[in-house]
Amino acid sequence: MTTVKKRLNITLSPEVKSAVKRLAQRDKMAQATKASQLLQIALETEEDQIWDKIADQRDTKGYSPTAARMEKENQTGN
Repeated sequence: MTTVKKRLNITLSPEVKSAVKRLAQRDKMAQATKASQLLQIALETEEDQIWDKIADQRDTKGYSPTAARMEKENQTGN
């Protein structure tokens, strides 16, 4: 049976490799599985930071979604 997961080859620093190994041993799972989990957490954190920036912009006094959209369209030429 083939897997739906795609492979990704990455090079880790010795410190990161050691940390992943220790965490995988602690959680009794394969290092690749732990690395995948950690990447997922990092991506979610990155996404949260982007949404926080958007929310901060909207919380700014005088923010207008229409004006912001028009400014973005002007910047991209659409």
